[in-house]
Amino acid sequence: MTNEEIKAFLDAHAEPRYAAFSASLVPGERRMRGVRLPVLRELARGIARGDWRAYLSEAADDTFEEIMLQGFVTGLARMPFEEQMERMAAYVRKVDNWSLCDSPATGFRFVRKHREEAWRLLQPYLRAGGEFDQRFGWVMSLAHFVTDDFVDRVLEACRSVRPSGFYAMMGKAWAVSVCFAKYPARTRPLLSGGWLDDGTQNRAIQKIVDSFRVAGEDKAYVRTLRRAGIGKG
Repeated sequence: MTNEEIKAFLDAHAEPRYAAFSASLVPGERRMRGVRLPVLRELARGIARGDWRAYLSEAADDTFEEIMLQGFVTGLARMPFEEQMERMAAYVRKVDNWSLCDSPATGFRFVRKHREEAWRLLQPYLRAGGEFDQRFGWVMSLAHFVTDDFVDRVLEACRSVRPSGFYAMMGKAWAVSVCFAKYPARTRPLLSGGWLDDGTQNRAIQKIVDSFRVAGEDKAYVRTLRRAGIGKG
């Protein structure tokens, strides 16, 4: 599809009310047409089955949806792992809000076939000074690396890496909560040992308490670890 065809497709599926609602959840975002994510994903699947390299080489960055679409295509298209990691990095350079980060990152399942190499290449993101670069590292970690073989590495990153801004901190808290939901015994020392800053600690606890995957006794335990005087998030 050409850029003109893509723009026409997005215009045909735009919902102004949904655009206003979505923009209210993404501070500073003013480029939304209001196309729902399932529609974007279906469009991405069609592009990924065709000449997706030509599409990515010419794709426009004019709107939120056009940028998001590039992330979805990057995750869906079949290509060598090294090329896919390079194209992923090119996409991340365009990310300037949590939504453009999270939805494509959780879909970058290609890293699961090369976790060792992918984990090494993700370290600069986890330790980045940029807020959304680091959030990307946390979301990739929680989506693809909270496994028997990698959860301890994720927890070590949670212990050692300070968040670079609010949205990075929220991504880190989310990662802690996912680790706890799947590996509560391994995650308890992180929460009880004073390793986390107050904001991350309390927001991770709130996510754990809100989770349907965590047992009641575990929720009761983590509530005792909430830091006094800090908002719940």
